[in-house]
Amino acid sequence: MVVMARVPRPERPDLVFEEEDLPYEEEIMRNQFSVKCWLRYIEFKQGAPKPRLNQLYERALKLLPCSYKLWYRYLKARRAQVKHRCVTDPAYEDVNNCHERAFVFMHKMPRLWLDYCQFLMDQGRVTHTRRTFDRALRALPITQHSRIWPLYLRFLRSHPLPETAVRGYRRFLKLSPESAEEYIEYLKSSDRLDEAAQRLATVVNDERFVSKAGKSNYQLWHELCDLISQNPDKVQSLNVDAIIRGGLTRFTDQLGKLWCSLADYYIRSGHFEKARDVYEEAVRTVMTVRDFTQVFDSYAQFEESMIAAKMETASELGREEEDDVDLELRLARFEQLISRRPLLLNSVLLRQNPHHVHEWHKRVALHQGRPREIINTYTEAVQTVDPFKATGKPHTLWVAFAKFYEDNGQLDDARVILEKATKVNFKQVDDLASVWCQCGELELRHENYDEALKLLRKATALPARRAEYFDGSEPVQNRVYKSLKVWSMLADLEESLGTFQSTKAVYDRILDLRIATPQIVINYAMFLEEHKYFEESFKAYERGISLFKWPNVSDIWSTYLTKFIARYGGRKLERARDLFEQALDGCPPKYAKTLYLLYAQLEEEWGLARHAMAVYDRATRAVEPAQQYDMFNIYIKRAAEIYGVTHTRGIYQKAIEVLSDEHAREMCLRFADMECKLGEIDRARAIYSFCSQICDPRTTGAFWQTWKDFEVRHGNEDTIREMLRIRRSVQATYNTQVNFMASQMLKVSGSATGTVSDLAPGQSGMDDMKLLEQRAEQLAAEAERDQPPRAQNKIFFVRSDASREELAELAQQANPEEIQLGEEEDEDEMDLEPNEVRLEQQSVPAAVFGSLKED
Repeated sequence: MVVMARVPRPERPDLVFEEEDLPYEEEIMRNQFSVKCWLRYIEFKQGAPKPRLNQLYERALKLLPCSYKLWYRYLKARRAQVKHRCVTDPAYEDVNNCHERAFVFMHKMPRLWLDYCQFLMDQGRVTHTRRTFDRALRALPITQHSRIWPLYLRFLRSHPLPETAVRGYRRFLKLSPESAEEYIEYLKSSDRLDEAAQRLATVVNDERFVSKAGKSNYQLWHELCDLISQNPDKVQSLNVDAIIRGGLTRFTDQLGKLWCSLADYYIRSGHFEKARDVYEEAVRTVMTVRDFTQVFDSYAQFEESMIAAKMETASELGREEEDDVDLELRLARFEQLISRRPLLLNSVLLRQNPHHVHEWHKRVALHQGRPREIINTYTEAVQTVDPFKATGKPHTLWVAFAKFYEDNGQLDDARVILEKATKVNFKQVDDLASVWCQCGELELRHENYDEALKLLRKATALPARRAEYFDGSEPVQNRVYKSLKVWSMLADLEESLGTFQSTKAVYDRILDLRIATPQIVINYAMFLEEHKYFEESFKAYERGISLFKWPNVSDIWSTYLTKFIARYGGRKLERARDLFEQALDGCPPKYAKTLYLLYAQLEEEWGLARHAMAVYDRATRAVEPAQQYDMFNIYIKRAAEIYGVTHTRGIYQKAIEVLSDEHAREMCLRFADMECKLGEIDRARAIYSFCSQICDPRTTGAFWQTWKDFEVRHGNEDTIREMLRIRRSVQATYNTQVNFMASQMLKVSGSATGTVSDLAPGQSGMDDMKLLEQRAEQLAAEAERDQPPRAQNKIFFVRSDASREELAELAQQANPEEIQLGEEEDEDEMDLEPNEVRLEQQSVPAAVFGSLKED
């Protein structure tokens, strides 16, 4: 049961309290100026009726009118009480009055102003709201205006009142000029484009302006160009042409878009001829292919749209003669524009680099069939291109210019052009030399041979001031006398048209200037040889040899020695030997083989055999390691032919010592085969034994099979066992080389790269050394199986010490694999002693060998 009590108070006799309120009332009586006490009391009364709660707030604010907490809670509660009521309800006016009373004390609190303004915006009271915003801005310090303006601007944009919004934005920009973009966007949306363009122009010209949207100055400029060019009828206060042309000077990397914007402005303004002039100016001034493409495509689209509009207009109003003429004129203009595109594009590339020779040639090709334009282009080209800055060969312009006159039958003009070209200060001597050569070829094409010789002799004449060929400080005219190109052509002409003495003088002059090449030297010597001046040709070779070093002198020596031997043979043997010794002195190993073979051939044909052998012996040491094997083969072959095969033993031994393991193995097999043919079985066996030390049984099975076949043919049981023992010993030696064995096993298994762990996939945890040991045991077991089984009966070989009785007993035993021999062979066998049977004369039954011989 709630007990209601009326407490008489002198100031408010109508207050009613509940029993639960008494502790709070007593606390307030004790601390009536304590905000915390009032807040606790208010918190307790949150569920009370709204008038009671408002009455409690009013009591607290009467005592504490400057408490922000009380006012904020009170106003928030009052707004919440009318939230769901109609805005015309009188309660709204009471809440507004409450806010007005609050601002008597709380006019410096921006939060209360924001809440009040938002409350007024919800009521739709535009004028009252605007004035309240203005009061707030006047009441608050300027440092807190930034909190009011966002809501104020949102309010201005929410109503179709552009004039009010514009005035508000202007005030806002005085506080925050960096927000000009927002104002410009509003002006665009409200169709006030003239002021938007003015503001945007101001922003673009302000170098200190920083865009909040992160836009660059060029992007802002591009927006301005689009705005003023697309709305010429709405933007009247700006000089559009001047603005866009100002952008052309500032943003040189985006000329295409700016030119298109300027032309678009005139098109939308209806000034079509002015737009066409802008396009023509653009295509003649842009510097990049990208800008040219943009402008030209826009230009072509403009012309095409003009033609389409004209045709549509003519079809609607009826076609007249004047319309036909105008349409034909537009079509001709459009076709001419399309045909000019390659030439305009070439002009763009030449504006980028006016010293690009290839582009000038392309420009001439575009004028094909128009001689006047071609001549003008060539003239402009040779005047524009700087030889020191040219990309390409600048002399080709002069040559092509002269060739054009020549093709049209104007030889005098062609000669004048080439004569002027010879006086141009080219960067490279080769350019001027090419011009002189073209002068000579021009005269040759028209059979003026004497004039051609005269020109080339003039080109090669000594200048008044001599200079080195690569001396860049001197003009090319003082260095062209050392140009090999001009001298070579002069030498060719002298050989064809001049005398022997004049040609010889030219070649001698080339050698004196030290500009000859090995080919020039050889040509000179061949020329002298053709005219039967053999000693002179040999002197030419000698002069050439003195000019060059290895390897450039290789061809000269080869030709010289060949010609000398062909000329004198063995008549001047000592001189030939001196020449060979001189050639081989300092000869690199790469070029030694040919000279040594030629030297040896000389000794074989005209000299002494021992000298030839000495040359071959020197050759095996002088050539490259990769050629030593071939050299030893030639040495062995020639020694066998001259002295016999027995003389090659020392050569074989030396080859085995010098060559690599692979080639030494081949030499050992050939050496052993030779000894076997000579009947030196023990020598052959010793060679096989020596070679086995470099033959791993796992990788060189062919060698071991060859030795096994040799022992089967010529050995006995003891030699077979010795061979197997050596094989096991060699295999054990290679097994100790872990890295080698691992790489070999990987190679055998077909893996190009890997580690020891690759030998046992799936067992990555197993120790690598354990794997190698297992593999070694496996190989040892295989070697054990290769040993011949011990038979109960003795196996005797052809050359054994078995007695006659044992052989007879063997012959009587039944053998399922016995070879049936003819009766005559049986009779011959009975006549021979067992010890005298030879393998070369009689086949031995396969059973004799047991498992030692493969089927």
